[in-house]
Amino acid sequence: MKVLVLNGPNLNLLGIREEDVYGSESLNDIENNLRNIADKSDVKINFFQSNAEHELINRIHEAFNENVDIIIFNPAGYTHTSIALRDALLAVKIPFYEVHISDIDSREDFRKKSFFSDISKKVISGNGTNGYVIALEDAIENK
Repeated sequence: MKVLVLNGPNLNLLGIREEDVYGSESLNDIENNLRNIADKSDVKINFFQSNAEHELINRIHEAFNENVDIIIFNPAGYTHTSIALRDALLAVKIPFYEVHISDIDSREDFRKKSFFSDISKKVISGNGTNGYVIALEDAIENK
């Protein structure tokens, strides 16, 4: 199984930004943890983070060409704004998990609307960085 973990804007600052909301783990910590799980399960896993919407769209297109089976996606701020990313995911037809470190439903009103939740395999929100683990374990269990 091939998995792509895709992270949107500002997630490269995990561990130093708003620790009361996002915790103290860095994106590298999350990747290392997921890589360990994937290695034990014979899963090929790749990671990509960008602050640029077009780079995320291009990476989703590449995932199609690479025959990726599952995407674990934290769209971050694009959750509430990007129809273009939604369209890219619909175009490639790769099942994906929508992951949010914080509980977007208990935050500001503008964060409560996601352009991805209705098309995702599952939404994992408010579990901290463990949400990535939950998504990967569910993907492995249901492959």
